[in-house]
Amino acid sequence: MRILSLLIISLFMIFMNQKTDSPHGTGFKVSCKTCHSSKGWSLDKAVYSFDHNKTSMKLTGQHTRIDCRQCHVSLVFAEAKNNCSDCHNDVHEGTTGLDCSRCHTSESWLVTNINRVHDLSRFPLLGAHKTADCSQCHKSDNPVRFDVPGIECINCHSDDYISAKNPDHIASGISKDCTLCHKMNAFQWGGAGYNHDFFPLLQGHSTVSCAQCHTNGGFKGLSADCVTCHQADYNGTKNPDHVASKFSSVCTSCHTLSPGWKPANFDHSKFPLKQGHAGPACADCHKNGNYTSTASDCFSCHSTDYNSTKNPNHGTSGYSKLCETCHTLATGWKPATFDHSKFPLTLGHSVPVCTDCHTGGNYTTTPTDCFACHVTDYNTSKNPDHVASGFVKTCLTCHTTQPGWKPATFDHSKFPLTLGHAGVNCIDCHKGGNYATIPADCYSCHKTDYDNTTNPGHAKLTFATACTQCHTTIPGWKPATYTLHDTQSFKIYSGKHKGTWASCTECHTNPAAYASYSCITCHEHNQTDMNSKHKGETGYSYNSTACFTCHPRV
Repeated sequence: MRILSLLIISLFMIFMNQKTDSPHGTGFKVSCKTCHSSKGWSLDKAVYSFDHNKTSMKLTGQHTRIDCRQCHVSLVFAEAKNNCSDCHNDVHEGTTGLDCSRCHTSESWLVTNINRVHDLSRFPLLGAHKTADCSQCHKSDNPVRFDVPGIECINCHSDDYISAKNPDHIASGISKDCTLCHKMNAFQWGGAGYNHDFFPLLQGHSTVSCAQCHTNGGFKGLSADCVTCHQADYNGTKNPDHVASKFSSVCTSCHTLSPGWKPANFDHSKFPLKQGHAGPACADCHKNGNYTSTASDCFSCHSTDYNSTKNPNHGTSGYSKLCETCHTLATGWKPATFDHSKFPLTLGHSVPVCTDCHTGGNYTTTPTDCFACHVTDYNTSKNPDHVASGFVKTCLTCHTTQPGWKPATFDHSKFPLTLGHAGVNCIDCHKGGNYATIPADCYSCHKTDYDNTTNPGHAKLTFATACTQCHTTIPGWKPATYTLHDTQSFKIYSGKHKGTWASCTECHTNPAAYASYSCITCHEHNQTDMNSKHKGETGYSYNSTACFTCHPRV
């Protein structure tokens, strides 16, 4: 029995050893049934389900159509390489690097985007280089060997440099950096292919030949300053005479590259040529060829205009010679404006002509107070009579500059004209033209109203003549409120009686005797009941005054 047990264990161990001894290596974890079936150990394509794209070597292009054993020469799959050079011989002999994917794809060895490949290198293919054959630059016995000859132009074009005679590059000492003169994207050495960006050949320079500037075959050390070529033009110009006027020899100060030197523009920002100054010729201001010391103030050119002007006469009026004080650059000196901010010309003052106020040509000492010009208006005003009323002569106290003096407003803050006082005319209160000593108390104007009032009779009841104790300025004297009632009698505007009455007559039933009123009348008590309820109360009497002895005035 013991021998049988040992035999079983031995067979199990042998079986286990056979199970782990995979030909694909001990680290291979893929299940056998992914590639194999019970038909045998050969790859069964009917059950094959291994996804190669989940590995570090995705199968694309031609790699999807080759036999596995072409890459996996050993059944130990981990030994397979994934670099192109591991499987493919480098026909370029190392001249293009080890990364085949820079030029090739898994679809084909043919290169269809050589320009794109070159764009990623140190030498993009531009101009004539884009149409050149590879072998013109990459010279070798092996047609697929691409040795780098160098990326500088001179590396390939030294023969062109040596043979060039117009100009002679060697004799002229021209730089071997071809891009200084020639464009990389050009298809020829000259014409449009010449790089003159350091001195753009525009407008008037676009039609000249090289020899017109590069005299004596010299192409080196030529100054880019205009006057180098145009000194004769500068010296010979007489309108204006550049030499006599000491014009700057920096031609670009006035000229562009336009042929014929026109139009010529000068930076006249120190004296802008606007409006009336926009049309004259230079000689109109720069007389006798003076372009350096011409004065910039208006009077220097326009003194004749100043002296001959009579409306108004600038000379006799002592006007400032700073013409811009009143005038702009508009032609004909109009419109002329003066800074009248010290005396704003608004409303009624906006339409008169200057001489209406500045009489006798006086433009320097004309007074600014209203009365100086309007004394006649003051003296002749009768509604109200300003003189008789002793009105102040500071017209702005009541008037604005509105034509006709209306509306006229007076600072009535000492006696505000509100409500019933707002609509009355001045003479309703200021009778007899009295605008100086009229009293401000109500009774002075409303004595008749006080005396004639019978409900209640103010005079008979000796009401106070301080009307504001009961009345506001509301027309009709209503509503009237006697706020002293709470302190002088009992509370009706506060406490228990607040809001319980509508008019004075509810309590003051006798207009002829406002001092007499009865609590009993309002509260509907009768003497019999009250006498019974107050039986034995000391000081009890059946009248209103007695009620307050015990009942608080609330």
